[in-house]
Amino acid sequence: MNLYEHTIVARQDTSPAQVKQLTEKYSKIVEKNEGEIIQTEDWGLLNLAYIIKKNKKGIYMHFKIKGSGKIIDELEKNEAIDKNLLRYMTVKVKKFNLEAKYFSQKDEYEKKEYKREYKRD
Repeated sequence: MNLYEHTIVARQDTSPAQVKQLTEKYSKIVEKNEGEIIQTEDWGLLNLAYIIKKNKKGIYMHFKIKGSGKIIDELEKNEAIDKNLLRYMTVKVKKFNLEAKYFSQKDEYEKKEYKREYKRD
């Protein structure tokens, strides 16, 4: 069994109900093809590096999947024809880092106040 990290970027005007439906839809595809979803993360609305199909932002969803390569083929085939998605990406990994919360640290960083000290000569 291979380990994959799979990220989907949906259009910025996708409703929370549609985001939930997309997550369920792709989770069912994985389970139908004898795979296993280890973890699902909703990263929320983030800025895109460049404009894609007239969108400046996208809703990111991240899956950690355990299964064979045919699962990824099936996922990407369905995602290519989905009008709600802007991009998708799959990366094969050697092991999962289940403790890391990639986008929750951003809030903690913004809350900290930094003081600058200036030396006057």
